Amino acid sequence: MLIDVIIPAFNEEKSIGKVLADMPWQLVREVVVTDNASKDKTTKVARAAGATVLYEGRKGYGWACLKAMDYIAQKEIKPDIVVFMDGDYADNPQQLPEVVAPILAGQADLVIGSRALGRKEKGSLTPQQRFGNWLATYLLRRMYNTSFTDLGPFRAVRYQSLLDIQMQDKTYGWTVEMQAKAARLNLRCTEVPVNYRRRIGVSKVSGTVKGTLGAGYKILWTIFKYR
Repeated sequence: MLIDVIIPAFNEEKSIGKVLADMPWQLVREVVVTDNASKDKTTKVARAAGATVLYEGRKGYGWACLKAMDYIAQKEIKPDIVVFMDGDYADNPQQLPEVVAPILAGQADLVIGSRALGRKEKGSLTPQQRFGNWLATYLLRRMYNTSFTDLGPFRAVRYQSLLDIQMQDKTYGWTVEMQAKAARLNLRCTEVPVNYRRRIGVSKVSGTVKGTLGAGYKILWTIFKYR
């Protein structure tokens, strides 16, 4: 199966090269990095490391992902699987084979790399991240009859399923929108454990009070919206 990888990136010049160096390129057709209005050398480093680099001036995780999806949609040969991961080196790209394995085996349409099930480096998740993930996945279980344990950014999805989900969120609600809509569509969803490291640099979400509150509100709003 053809696998394309999407990495949204904002000011990740110190980490994106490490992410791409650890990428299992033998399994991947193309890595698309969307530079989300960075003020550093993210684009230069990513391109030198072998990625296709796009630019999205509208700030927001969802905007960056949608930009890459639009690019993939224009390709003559579409991928079978799209993998999403962050560019801060907290996710381990070498675990990509484990994340896509349930799809390759014909057992899943969406696979979430669960940090809750994997090993976490001390300090890799803030208390507010832990609580937010617990609350969001609890609500997803109660309201959508799912078994998710995490809203982790490292995930794989069948390309056709991704199109069926019709992603719309432009900012903090991206991951939870995908999981809520997948549940509504009765897609086959599963999780695999992934390890998580302390990110390089400061988190754009949990690293600030504004980001934490904004993400929390948007995630909860998205859960109730699609219910």
